[in-house]
Amino acid sequence: MKAYLILEDGTNFQGDSFGSEKQSLGEVVFNTGLTGYQEILTDPSYCGQIINMTYPLIGNYGVNRDDFQSVRPFVQGFVMRDYTEIPSNWRSTKSLSEMLKKYDIPALSGIDTRKLTRKIREHGTMKGAIYFDPAKETEILESLKQELPRDQVATVSTKSPQHFPGNSYRIAVMDYGCKRGIIKELLHRGAEVILFPYDTPAEEVLNAEVDAILLSNGPGDPRDVKGASDFIHAVKDKLPIMGICLGHQLLAVAFGAKVEKLKFGHRGSNHPVKDLALNKVNMSAQNHSYSIIEESLKDTDLEVSHISMNDQSVEGLQHKKLNIFSVQYHPEAQPGPGDNAYLFDEFFQRIAKFKGVEHA
Repeated sequence: MKAYLILEDGTNFQGDSFGSEKQSLGEVVFNTGLTGYQEILTDPSYCGQIINMTYPLIGNYGVNRDDFQSVRPFVQGFVMRDYTEIPSNWRSTKSLSEMLKKYDIPALSGIDTRKLTRKIREHGTMKGAIYFDPAKETEILESLKQELPRDQVATVSTKSPQHFPGNSYRIAVMDYGCKRGIIKELLHRGAEVILFPYDTPAEEVLNAEVDAILLSNGPGDPRDVKGASDFIHAVKDKLPIMGICLGHQLLAVAFGAKVEKLKFGHRGSNHPVKDLALNKVNMSAQNHSYSIIEESLKDTDLEVSHISMNDQSVEGLQHKKLNIFSVQYHPEAQPGPGDNAYLFDEFFQRIAKFKGVEHA
């Protein structure tokens, strides 16, 4: 059946529906990845957004149970040029269409994704809606004048602690929208992991006798995450801390830096980032709307450790006095290159040094 994507400025795209028939509103963003649509869809950082894939062929390898990055997708819609109805891959357990219908997510194919992407690049990220009745266009446009929800972290975070056994350091992961890939990287290195709800009090986390804290990725504006700065200040000098994506932004805000919303964000699997300490450029996977304003770091104890080679934006931070570091991109990738997994090794080395032991 026919379906429509309309932007807040009135630009309308007609396509073919192959997902749920649910009308939805969200922030329209684009991702330049060539593969990994299942991981992209199930990344909680996309909560509340309608994703436009710039690569034209989507669905050709289906979906499987192993590549989920969360228990379910939290996106508001999925848009592409061409959808492959019958997948061909030995790992596939169902089609993309079946997964989207299961989780009540609308999807459109046949969209001029190049035009849509150019529109976003020129005018910036916009609100949009997917709907099915052309007679409702005026009503839908009116609804796009309202503010979108800002409680994405509360929506995606675990509601109770989860435990993952290991035989090495015990690491607390604060779940602001944590991808499964982060947990896998920690477990791969032998860690015992406790995943805490985003609003868990610092005292409860410290009482668990953890060896370090990881602040995870997640959706939305870091300034909307209530209690995060208080939590960080309560633990900042007690344990090593690593921040990823939203966790990176939360650390910056807690120490006095400011953030700004990028015109159209960074979303893809091929963003070059320079590690200033190593003087080395690695390819990275990215998904974020906000960035640290470098000038705002002058009056803080934070210094830049990584920069984007595309736009020179801040991609990593290091605290000058405390055992704290963070990156804006995704060292766990999925989808994306594995160039930056070394950052998890650095995290473990920092934990060992903090505890005064040799790291195996």
